[in-house]
Amino acid sequence: MAASTPPFIHRGFTTPKLKTAVFLLEGLNSLSTTYFFYYIYFYMREQFHFAALQNLLLAASMGLLQTVSAYYGGKFAQRYGYLTSVRMGAALMAMSFLVGSQLSGVMATVAVVAFSNMALYLTWPALEALMSEGEPRARLQSLVGIYNVVWAVGGAVAYFFGGDLLQSWGPKSIFYAPAAVLVVEAALTIWLEREGERQPPPKRETSLSILPPVGEASPIAPAVFLKMAWLANPLAYLTINTFVPTIPSIAARFHFAPRTAGFVCSIWMFVRAAAFIFLRLWPKWHYRFRFLAGSYLLMVVSFAGLLLARKVEMLVLAQIGFGLSIGLIYYSSLFYSMDVGETKGEHGGIHEAAIGLGNASGPGLAAGALAFFPESPGSATAAVCGLLVAGLGVLYWMRYRQSN
Repeated sequence: MAASTPPFIHRGFTTPKLKTAVFLLEGLNSLSTTYFFYYIYFYMREQFHFAALQNLLLAASMGLLQTVSAYYGGKFAQRYGYLTSVRMGAALMAMSFLVGSQLSGVMATVAVVAFSNMALYLTWPALEALMSEGEPRARLQSLVGIYNVVWAVGGAVAYFFGGDLLQSWGPKSIFYAPAAVLVVEAALTIWLEREGERQPPPKRETSLSILPPVGEASPIAPAVFLKMAWLANPLAYLTINTFVPTIPSIAARFHFAPRTAGFVCSIWMFVRAAAFIFLRLWPKWHYRFRFLAGSYLLMVVSFAGLLLARKVEMLVLAQIGFGLSIGLIYYSSLFYSMDVGETKGEHGGIHEAAIGLGNASGPGLAAGALAFFPESPGSATAAVCGLLVAGLGVLYWMRYRQSN
């Protein structure tokens, strides 16, 4: 690393003013990418007549790409600089969306989705590292909480209004709207790089967190919690990435237009954001296995409710449980990734790559079940829930193996 390179750009040390700008970058990233990557399934259904099976296969393919892209994206950010990585990722996604808006073929559109998916993971590991690098533990708890709330609220707002935007502005808005937001994000990143060079090193002895340090020691080593969270979180995203591609089919079952689907099927995202707020204010769940296991069990039950719901009331209730459980599981993975170890960019990449494994395996398994048992739509839910139950068994094995 050249001595003339500002540490801020490489390592992520920021003043409170610049840290706020990092959260703004994160919010813009969440707004733009949630709209595109969650509503692409509606676009593929409308433009190319994709059914649940085809959308699940698309989701599985994107998950595989994410696994590789996030791992190397984290390494790229660690080596070349966090802000450099965010700027490149935002610019590449904006360009790919603009290209996609001019294309009409199914394979060309899939190629744009794939390329933008790879560019996306130049951003998230770097943003996670910018948020956390060099922070003391008590302050890290506060910052991870803010980080989670920002991206969760951004994603919830994007999905809530996304259906209305898609219906009012037309299908091409799925390309134009995110591209416009990403251009703003890239410009803000350039400003942040320049501003960071002019800032003096922050005084690390001052903590902005009002929270107490993490509670009493757990009998389970922190590194084991990190591994358990890296197992639970991709399985959580397995459920998310199985649910989201099937929302167009669920919407058809309930006779929802895209606007109504956006309103109703974003409930779990707002609940997840509320869970993040609570978990930020109450740190006693740190390194407590019962909270991780309980949330995992709730996730399995609520996921089955999401896919099997035949009444709107059941769909809403399942989303509440789903959002609460996903909130703690995701928070665990990110917090432990940033709390255990020193290479935040690489750990952020591993955190996102693990999510990619879940994003690939869930819809892949569901697609396989639908392909082999096309007359049994519940087969996809049964197959995924079977894998989730096996994952719960592995969690308990990891917990008690370490204690013996």
